Amino acid sequence: MSKKAFIFDLDGVIVDTAKYHFLAWQKLAQELGIEFTPEHNEELKGVSRVRSLEIILALGNVTATDAEKEQWLYQKNQDYLAYIENMDASEILPGVLPILEYIKAKGQWIALGSASKNARPILEKVNIMHLFDAVVDGNDVSNAKPDPEVFVRAAQLLGATNENAIVFEDSVAGIQAANIAHMTSIGIGDAKILHEAQFNFNDFTFIEPSFIDSLLN
Repeated sequence: MSKKAFIFDLDGVIVDTAKYHFLAWQKLAQELGIEFTPEHNEELKGVSRVRSLEIILALGNVTATDAEKEQWLYQKNQDYLAYIENMDASEILPGVLPILEYIKAKGQWIALGSASKNARPILEKVNIMHLFDAVVDGNDVSNAKPDPEVFVRAAQLLGATNENAIVFEDSVAGIQAANIAHMTSIGIGDAKILHEAQFNFNDFTFIEPSFIDSLLN
């Protein structure tokens, strides 16, 4: 049996920091006179911070200089960091920890593959950094999903082939990235939205240890 690399996205998969991103983006949008709803926020899933700002500015037909964009990106991140400052283990999404611990007990590799530039401090705050053999985040890559760079780098760090990598994702762009890299793609969330995934679960409480075993064999 070849050793597998289990690669997890962060936001919406391990923890729900998406709500904090939404609050920080909404605060900025309001200051710029742009209406920004939870529906609009769906468009930001899995995309970079810079691209997220571009989408929001387009909603309000707002043009800006590069300097203004840099200031707004900094401001949004400071607000986001203030929101996540008090995160703890209670913020881990239901069912995630048992699956991480089961994979670890099976002697398999675990990696993080996230666009977030705050992934490491979040893993520390929720006290699960020790479960990860590799972390690749927005500080380590230059291409956003659906480019598979973040997942390919994670597999490389673990010494795994793409074919032996399994990706857990909640975004369409993330599932597409896994598929492009010829990795096993597992959608966490609405199967209608994540229909390109090879497997789908509403959340981790639906994943049985026997499913993990089936991936290993």
